[in-house]
Amino acid sequence: MQELPVIAAEPATTRVKKPDWLRVKLPIGETYKQVRNLVDTHKLHTICESGNCPNMGECWGAGTATFMILGNICTRSCGFCAVATGRPEPADFDEPQRVAEAIYLMKVKHAVITSVDRDELKDGGSIIWANTINAVRTLNPQTTMETLIPDFRGQWENLQRIIDAAPEIVSHNLETVERLTKQVRIQAKYHRSLEVIRRLKEGGMRTKSGIMLGLGETKEEVVQAMQDLYDNGCDVVTLGQYLQPTPKHLPVVRFVHPDEFAELREIGYNMGLDYVESGPLVRSSYHAEKHIFSGRNKG
Repeated sequence: MQELPVIAAEPATTRVKKPDWLRVKLPIGETYKQVRNLVDTHKLHTICESGNCPNMGECWGAGTATFMILGNICTRSCGFCAVATGRPEPADFDEPQRVAEAIYLMKVKHAVITSVDRDELKDGGSIIWANTINAVRTLNPQTTMETLIPDFRGQWENLQRIIDAAPEIVSHNLETVERLTKQVRIQAKYHRSLEVIRRLKEGGMRTKSGIMLGLGETKEEVVQAMQDLYDNGCDVVTLGQYLQPTPKHLPVVRFVHPDEFAELREIGYNMGLDYVESGPLVRSSYHAEKHIFSGRNKG
């Protein structure tokens, strides 16, 4: 496998041409329209839209969506993320019930819920997080849940609310390698994210994290990040290609070939990770329903 060049995540003067293997399916079909209508009717936010996810057509066409709670304006300004940054609206305590009702109407078997960072709130949004998990479980007792959570600025009493609510999987993304964290995740800290994973595992959670490739990291740095996650109790790791959402965001340094993603998948399994989802279009919630199970043969 060719190593990724050691290039920092800095603005580029020219854009790297997108390769042929990055083909995105257009959103079509009746099921897609039904999901679209439910999201609009219930005034819900989805990371599918706010994050410009390349898999939205496929997932919505299959009747699934990743719900984003606590509004659609984030208090952080990560260099990779398409979600708007600014001053959020006040927390909406009716939102948990709306999310639960939408999941019920969509007949979702495995729900994925994420949120913006709400650093301006003392509880970091963790109360609404817990309320949402409980509301979904009450109205949809057969539905399993994955929650993709922020780091709550290391305020561990807020993280404990997630552990106490006990969704089937709790995910927190490392996003990139240690060297590039300051450029890619300006207000986040590499080792704080690892501590989130460790505390979740100590709390009895099935844990998950994701890393983007193509920002200038080396193969060795990716493997080290995977090892760091494993050493801190991470069960599931997703690896995907970073795609620049707008010209104002960090540029793509390199498009990683599918064969290299396949090799990293094998490296992850060999180091002991329980499940590795690895490919150019993989995102945190892609095939998330499979991640509650163990082993490579479940993929």
